[in-house]
Amino acid sequence: MIDTKTLTQLGAHVETPQSPDAAILETVPFARADGPPAIVRFTCPEFTSLCPVTGQPDFAHIVIDYAPDALLVESKSLKLFMTSFRNHGAFHEECTVMIGRRIVAATKPLWLRIGGYWYPRGGIPIDVFWQTGAPPEGVWLPDTGVAPYRGRG
Repeated sequence: MIDTKTLTQLGAHVETPQSPDAAILETVPFARADGPPAIVRFTCPEFTSLCPVTGQPDFAHIVIDYAPDALLVESKSLKLFMTSFRNHGAFHEECTVMIGRRIVAATKPLWLRIGGYWYPRGGIPIDVFWQTGAPPEGVWLPDTGVAPYRGRG
């Protein structure tokens, strides 16, 4: 049984953080087994942030894959972190990379990749990809499952 006494958000009423900087990513221990590492996927198909110039909402489908080492990101804290971007003005590239870097800082995984599939702004969809390096040997990496933007076609 995992000791959850150190977790401050799981099982508690927590307000949405006002910014990603104010959000706390919590972790839980992970006992890695022998053999190739596990790949954990988080998908956020309704991610929202704000355009830093106009203040209008931007929308993305975010897919995060990581190979945990000794720590997992606790999913409620991740949800609160992701939701905190609704009040945050930043360009697509900054939001996507910031999410990846924060998860890496919190969990120190063996490997992480993130794909931000942003819906069109000014008629141009922007897809942003970032990873920490080559994936570990022997892991199974499924396709992200997000089709390129096709508009109405």
